[in-house]
Amino acid sequence: MITVRSRAWWRATLALCLGSILVFVNLYAPQPLLPELRQLYGVSTLGVSLVMSVATLALAGALLVFGPLSDAIGRGGIMRVTLLLTGLCSLGLALAPSFETLLALRLVQGFVLGGLPAVAIAWMGDEFDRPALLAAVGLYIGANTLGGIGGRLIGGGVGEIGGAGAGFLTVGMVTLAGVALFWKLLPAPRQFKPRRFELRAAVTDLGGHLRHPLLLAAYLLGGINFLIFINQYSYITFRLAEAPFDLSARWLGMIFLTYLGGTLSSALSGRLTRHFSQPACMTLGILILMGGTFVTLVDSLAWIIAGLTINAVGFFLAHSMASSWVSRQSERARGSASALYLVFYYLGASLGSLWLEPFWQRGGWLGVAIGSWLLLGVTLGIALWLWRGERISERVSLAR
Repeated sequence: MITVRSRAWWRATLALCLGSILVFVNLYAPQPLLPELRQLYGVSTLGVSLVMSVATLALAGALLVFGPLSDAIGRGGIMRVTLLLTGLCSLGLALAPSFETLLALRLVQGFVLGGLPAVAIAWMGDEFDRPALLAAVGLYIGANTLGGIGGRLIGGGVGEIGGAGAGFLTVGMVTLAGVALFWKLLPAPRQFKPRRFELRAAVTDLGGHLRHPLLLAAYLLGGINFLIFINQYSYITFRLAEAPFDLSARWLGMIFLTYLGGTLSSALSGRLTRHFSQPACMTLGILILMGGTFVTLVDSLAWIIAGLTINAVGFFLAHSMASSWVSRQSERARGSASALYLVFYYLGASLGSLWLEPFWQRGGWLGVAIGSWLLLGVTLGIALWLWRGERISERVSLAR
């Protein structure tokens, strides 16, 4: 097994973090352009949100394919090929002649984007020992935030200068260059043991994961938290594009620098587990996310940025803990267990606009905050339940 901070650990972690950055650059590049796309195509806020929703929905579906498939044929090849196809899709998006074509291409891109997230943490679970896994997952999820920031900065910055097509073209070229480096860096697996793919067995594994209460709790926690977190960013762009802020696409892209708070909390999450249990860290993360949402209610750009940064700290702390919890608790078919977590995660993202849109229409940003707190109360209860269960298990172990 690969140990923490060994040469092999750094090489593998760097490769997977690079792959993560490329995935999220491609996924989130259109987000700061949503107000512009809404005006360009004459669609509603809910309609233009489909640019994000169809990609995340397709990604969620792809995870059900790539996760079980990786348990049979290996994980490295899936990551390499799907990253390559992702870059090619972005080049195609640059040439999309209509909104309908754009949505169709985003649907295809969302599917191939699922290749790396479906199997990356399972790859770590195969090859890394437990301390190496926890440390690597924190850095990997921190790379998610860097990819999200990078995609939005490219989409907003390049898109404002040369239009959305130029933004997609830039993203595609950056992705293909990154894929070449990823291809070279990722080590050959040493611990992976293939299982013959059988549809019935794959379905049985997925059903077993869903019946596992500790896994199901993590799935719901991750999915609902992401539903709120990522869709808050979509609605904040609508808020900040209007008076009194009147921010352009470039400055809307800069708003996503608040993700750096999540980069920091994800990187430090491994250290926190030395002192606190994973469910305790999930609880803390959700409370921070709820508090950050309250801060964004202040009608000041500086306070809104502060609140979004706090949100990122809390969300990514809870997310890194929940995703590593799944890898730790899964007893078999780790690839499909990790993939199922991400199915819930991205399904939540794709459904978030349906949940928050009525709150936005009736109450503006205050309505979005209220809708957020309602669901975050559910995930807080889940985290407290996991925390209580782990404390009981520890007492039983000590009594023995």
